[in-house]
Amino acid sequence: MPRLPFLGRLTTRDYVALIFGGLFVALETILTFIISFLPKSVIQWFYERSRTIFHVVVGPPIPKSDEQRLAERIRRAEDFQRLCEIFGYQHEEHVVLTKDGYLLGLHRLPAKRGEDREKLGTSTGKPVVYLHHGLLMNSEVWICLTSPERSLAFTLVELGFDVWLGNNRGNKYSKKSIHHNPNSTKFWDYSMDDFAWHDIPDSIEYILRVTKEESLSYVGFSQGTAQAFAALSIHPPLNEKINVFIALAPAMSPAGLAASVVDSLMKASPTLVFLIFGRKSIMSSVPGWQSLLYPPLFAASIAVSLRWLFNWHCRNIGPLQRLAAFAHLYSSASVKSVVHWFQIMRNAKFQMFDDDVQRVIRIRRAPRPAGVTAYAPARFPTRNIVSPIVLLYGDGDSLVDIDAMLHELPKRNTRVRRLHGYEHLDVIWGDAVHTDVIPHVVSALREHAVRPERLAASVKMTNGFDAAVAANEATDGYNTPADTLSGYES
Repeated sequence: MPRLPFLGRLTTRDYVALIFGGLFVALETILTFIISFLPKSVIQWFYERSRTIFHVVVGPPIPKSDEQRLAERIRRAEDFQRLCEIFGYQHEEHVVLTKDGYLLGLHRLPAKRGEDREKLGTSTGKPVVYLHHGLLMNSEVWICLTSPERSLAFTLVELGFDVWLGNNRGNKYSKKSIHHNPNSTKFWDYSMDDFAWHDIPDSIEYILRVTKEESLSYVGFSQGTAQAFAALSIHPPLNEKINVFIALAPAMSPAGLAASVVDSLMKASPTLVFLIFGRKSIMSSVPGWQSLLYPPLFAASIAVSLRWLFNWHCRNIGPLQRLAAFAHLYSSASVKSVVHWFQIMRNAKFQMFDDDVQRVIRIRRAPRPAGVTAYAPARFPTRNIVSPIVLLYGDGDSLVDIDAMLHELPKRNTRVRRLHGYEHLDVIWGDAVHTDVIPHVVSALREHAVRPERLAASVKMTNGFDAAVAANEATDGYNTPADTLSGYES
């Protein structure tokens, strides 16, 4: 009897997971299609029912404090501009055309709170720092915090930095190309290779051209660090343009997922993700579910998912911060970029995308007599990085294998700091990042920035939050149908 490839490498449990996963995604696709045609009144009805269920379980609503109103206002903010307005910051929007035709949205915070600028889109004469988000995220993750002193972006602005925030192709602010329509499969045919070859270097080139600075400082989070590792390793001249690379919750070659079924299934064949999610955007139904579910229920569902997939408990992120930030956690990304990560996990190598996706590789295969494989995807040569590297990682982060990472980085210019009790998202949203994380980032920036004497010695942050304004803003017309309710009040 001929041996079928899948039967040789998947267990019964894997097949059950694949079947239920496929059914779930099919159901999700149907519901997403239906939701797109629902009138606002029906969406509002579902929202009301989910709110009723929530209050039956946890108790009736109580009057909200100023902190709760602020968290609610951040949660409802529809974009980067609204988030900046909450705390009184002016921002600039820029667009970068990559060499392969994608249009990337860049956000800029050039001035301190209350500081006026006459000439927009020009050099500020300040040291430049560039922040880049992680997988399935956008630039909003840096400023959706419930206090500005815990926002790295706002803190750096007040210290005197010219702060730029990047966005990957395909996300909320970069869903455009001069060659392909976002509804086409070709638009979403990109992986981390494309971020490294184009998005990161092209964005940095644009920023330095506008600011007229010779170099900038790069701060990445999660996949934002992997993109910099990759870009610096394959673009030697880029190292001269980045005076320091600070990696928050660095990602290079994660061991895998905490959910063993998903982990074994995807490692057995990463291309199964294509079979389940298609070849366009992954998890595109999240905004639809967000509009239907009462905010605390949505935040709770995200927390449960993070615990199941990654064993993250988010104990360092308070309930109000979860409520405010989880609404800004998701942004569209290609299925291919997720497949790329599963390839990296399966092979335990920080490699370029394996285009030979149809290869059959059994997990339980017998060793080759010669011990030699016929094909090996190209690795990113990260030991060639010249820019100074500072790693800040949480010792509770399941995605960080610091020993394996250090083995792939140059010892001469890499420094490491462990954050005790921190998980992945804690590094940007934790309740104590202003004392546990940001000071280390600022110290490294001062050490390597061009002419650091231009920076302020210290800064005292104020939130700029007006409770009266927030109370009157509950129905100002810019929210989704479900969000027009005044917080959690019945």
